[in-house]
Amino acid sequence: MADFGLPDSAREAGAQAADAAEELSNTRTLDVLARFGFGVTGLLHILVGGIALAIAFGGHGDADPAGAVELLADSALGPVLMWAGFIGCAGLSLWQLSEATLRVRRRRRRVRVEKAISSGGLSIGYAGLALTFAGFALGRRSDSGESARDITASLLAAPFGLPLLIGIGVLVIGIGAYFVVKALRRGFKQELHFGDSKRGKLLTVLGVFGHIAKGVALGLVGLLIVIASVKHDPAESTGLDGSLKALRDHPYGVYVLTAVAAGFICYGIFAMIRARYGRM
Repeated sequence: MADFGLPDSAREAGAQAADAAEELSNTRTLDVLARFGFGVTGLLHILVGGIALAIAFGGHGDADPAGAVELLADSALGPVLMWAGFIGCAGLSLWQLSEATLRVRRRRRRVRVEKAISSGGLSIGYAGLALTFAGFALGRRSDSGESARDITASLLAAPFGLPLLIGIGVLVIGIGAYFVVKALRRGFKQELHFGDSKRGKLLTVLGVFGHIAKGVALGLVGLLIVIASVKHDPAESTGLDGSLKALRDHPYGVYVLTAVAAGFICYGIFAMIRARYGRM
């Protein structure tokens, strides 16, 4: 790491501060919050998959995290679940941030860059989920598809907004590709002890199918962002819910949407198992 001409005392103080922050990030409290966050996101994926499955067969609903959170908010324990979800997702976001920065400080440069992209992107995503929970807890509900269109319109109207928006779309597509590659390489096995038992084989199936489905869904969202940017048409950017509903209207779309919905459910189950038994 470059020192930019800093005196030895300043570099030593900076290193000590980084060591202290890394030690703080390794506390059991943060790990517990992250595990709880994995459980929350697992439940959301199962709910999104269930909504998407209903849509595939003519039902209604918003097949995205906001739609899943709304289902929980409308339950008898809505306020409690909203704040619990906020705490879990915020803790998981901080844990992923530490994974992207503090916990890889001594690793090779390539590993640091990969973690900065993967865990850093996930940290932003989980922070967004935490804000969604907080918004519902405070009574501020919004349509995610409308929000996506509003953000797209604002960026298109801003200076340098077009390249920024295209970059966001490409980034989302890249994260989707990361999930697919992770599935094909069985990279998720690093997060959970599998083994050769029947249980291990079942977890492998859940992991592969779930990660591919999530990757495909993110790829569709990113693609629609890029299309909206190129066409200068914010209406093309519809978020996850609009992406999945668009699948239904294509030839064989019902079957594809059903497969993606089932994959989301598999990913949700995998995430909940990882919450309990995964490596931290």
